[in-house]
Amino acid sequence: MPELPEVEVTRLSFASRIAGARIQSVVLGKPLRWPLGCEPQLLVGQQIVGVRRRGKYLLVDLQGGLLLVHLGMSGSLTFSAHAGPAGKHDHFDLHTSQGLLRLNDPRRFGAVVFAPTQNSPQAQKLLGKLGVEPLGDGFDLATFCALIKKRRAPIKQALLAGDVVVGVGNIYASEALFLAGIRPTTRCARVSRARLALLHQAVRSVLTRAVEKGGSTLRDFSNAQGESGYFQLEAAVYGRAGQPCRVCGSVVRAIRQGQRSTFYCPSCQKP
Repeated sequence: MPELPEVEVTRLSFASRIAGARIQSVVLGKPLRWPLGCEPQLLVGQQIVGVRRRGKYLLVDLQGGLLLVHLGMSGSLTFSAHAGPAGKHDHFDLHTSQGLLRLNDPRRFGAVVFAPTQNSPQAQKLLGKLGVEPLGDGFDLATFCALIKKRRAPIKQALLAGDVVVGVGNIYASEALFLAGIRPTTRCARVSRARLALLHQAVRSVLTRAVEKGGSTLRDFSNAQGESGYFQLEAAVYGRAGQPCRVCGSVVRAIRQGQRSTFYCPSCQKP
């Protein structure tokens, strides 16, 4: 599933090229997770002002509203001046004066939703409960510690919930917890402020590094120019069960938490 770094990498790969374009037509394929929420013709003629990100959502700002794009479990965007006919898994085509923005999503858990404004009910239903952006100035240590300490869940589950800090998905939660030396199963209340300070720094560090490496391509992720990511090649624990820890040599372990795989080093990460 594309996580925050993959969504940000996707944004960076086409945002400057589509800014200022006029929408010429909109073609819908098979139904996605949520309906578009307006007649496609309403979008024709509108100018694309820019592309932002909120958590794992891309916000395509228009002169008269915005499109909220979610890549779901297996979706990816491409932006090309000369795209061919839509394929079996191409479910949303936005033809513009500067190229075609296309959503390919084999499992159809992604979505493109129109909202009149970011404060409208359509947008707030998707964005209203999201936590603070981990790469923004609002991600301060004091608030992070206070919110984590209120949670009763294991620390990894608190990171994944998205209401404390947004966008720290399964891969990067495992990596950040390793960097901070915290066992993923440790209850939030038991994590000291000193370790939370390390985790706060690790979350920002891991996500920044992942964006720099183009995200993680575990199966078929690529950005809007068709380029794969390489962060997975330097992962410390994620996907490395049974292999030696890169730091201490202990065997990396894998467990299940909330139906998701969790990877950790039993020596480097203390409960």
